[in-house]
Amino acid sequence: MESIDTGVKAAAPPGTSPGPGALANPARWVILAVTLSAIFMQMLDTTITMVALPSLQSDLGSTFAEIQLVVAVYSLAFACVLVTGGRLGDIYGRRKVFLIGMLGFTLASALCGAAPSSTFLIASRVLQGMCSGLMFPQVLSIIQVTFSAKERPKALAMYGASVGLGTVLGPVLGGWLIQLNILDTDWRAIFYVNLPVGLIALLLGLAKIPESSADGARRLDVTGAVILSAGLFSLILPLVIGREHDWPGWSLVLLVLSPLVLAEFFVYENKLSKLADKSPLVPSGLFKERSFTVGLVISVVFFAGIPSFFMVFFMSLQIGFGYTPISAGLVSLGFALLIAVGSARSAAVVKRLGTKTLALGTGLALVGMSGVIGTLQWAGSDLHGYQLIPSLMVAGLGGGFFLAPCTGIILAGIRSREAGSASGMLATAQQVGIAIGIAVAGILFYGLLGSNADGASVTALPQLRGDLAAAGLSEAQQTQVTTGFQTCFHDKMNQKDLTATPASCARIEKEMASAPVPAETKAQVQAAVLGKAVPEARKANFGDSFEQVVYWQIGCFGLSCLLVLALPKIRPEDVQDVPGGA
Repeated sequence: MESIDTGVKAAAPPGTSPGPGALANPARWVILAVTLSAIFMQMLDTTITMVALPSLQSDLGSTFAEIQLVVAVYSLAFACVLVTGGRLGDIYGRRKVFLIGMLGFTLASALCGAAPSSTFLIASRVLQGMCSGLMFPQVLSIIQVTFSAKERPKALAMYGASVGLGTVLGPVLGGWLIQLNILDTDWRAIFYVNLPVGLIALLLGLAKIPESSADGARRLDVTGAVILSAGLFSLILPLVIGREHDWPGWSLVLLVLSPLVLAEFFVYENKLSKLADKSPLVPSGLFKERSFTVGLVISVVFFAGIPSFFMVFFMSLQIGFGYTPISAGLVSLGFALLIAVGSARSAAVVKRLGTKTLALGTGLALVGMSGVIGTLQWAGSDLHGYQLIPSLMVAGLGGGFFLAPCTGIILAGIRSREAGSASGMLATAQQVGIAIGIAVAGILFYGLLGSNADGASVTALPQLRGDLAAAGLSEAQQTQVTTGFQTCFHDKMNQKDLTATPASCARIEKEMASAPVPAETKAQVQAAVLGKAVPEARKANFGDSFEQVVYWQIGCFGLSCLLVLALPKIRPEDVQDVPGGA
């Protein structure tokens, strides 16, 4: 574009940020709204499914492994495409790749909402995650080339707020949508809500976002991306579905192969780094930077804690304690609010503590999870969700102190020119951590539900025997009913689909229907078993299993805290205002 005689300088060329005298794009705030709507939806779909899992399982008859995959494959596909998506935008144009990603994400959301089966939903979530990986890296680049240095901090602050709000509002918004049950859509509404937002963003994006690319953009490392994806899927897939299928041979083979494939990825990237005309996904020089290597591990470990906690949290409250989706979502609101507070105050804390801010954040998360365990031990099967709120608020404050500044602190310790590649890999590591955490927590939780079932049913026996005696049943009849109840509860908690009725439970119903006792007695027995004993045993089982799984989060946050101590010490003023984790 030529300069004109009015004295207004030409717009900045593609791939560069506008200079101080450059012509400001009059549609820049509309462009920001469009790009931030994409970020909000991407973050929302990381957490919104958590509160919908019980409804989804009941409607589709999903197994434990299938509902884990609904959450995990989104983050995994997101991670596998993230760095490559950034390169595609630099080479072929950020507007083009962003809009392709938005179109694919919107279509994938429609497919998720219309899913007739768990397998179809899982495949649609993979597509949704891949399209998120295309969109996500374009947003910061578009902000960079759209806003001047003076306006950019405000735009980045709004970006950070969108990341945080999308992440923390997912459970509350998801619960509210399921509660509304618009047009009888139930859980499907959490995906359909993306459609109007996506279509409006597409139309505005086509009309308003200018094209930009990077001068001298590096080539795509397709082979590296394929090797990395194969290694990650070889690790996550058997972890999620192996236990349910009694660890078949193929799952063990994949688990053995996954570290070898990932090692091959690093060997390949190292070779590529030595060739002048090649562009590896991860320049090998980064691994010589202590801040990068330690930061990469911290990103995986910390992010393995929070989403996996809320998966178990929402399953326990809704299935175990009978909470509705909206009430379960509201219990998590204290955590969400304190994450927002911690994120907003983190910059001031970083100025005083520097790297130690991350230690403070992980330490508070550790204290909060310890409080959750203490509350569960104290309340037992009489747990009320509001009793967990103080501990969740402490954990949320810690999460805010960690999530907002973590990328900036880690990058501040990197001395090479590859900070951009490092930022992309840190975001990838965060999504990988989410997938690994969900897989491991799922193995623990669903295994514990089965192993704790017998002990949980015993807690309901005294009350049950008393109710059966009051109904006029003899000792022999009481023993028959209590034995049948324990067998039924054991089988129900050890099956793949909690919503299904085991054969032992169906047999009890038939025996009761044909028993030579008055109808009034049958009604009393049914009320004693189904109305009291089963809910009591279910609360005890889910409460115990939930409590024991939280030790996984304790381990994640405790290890993160120790790893922070291995980061190089940086001066607070060296930390850039880089938006935090996904």
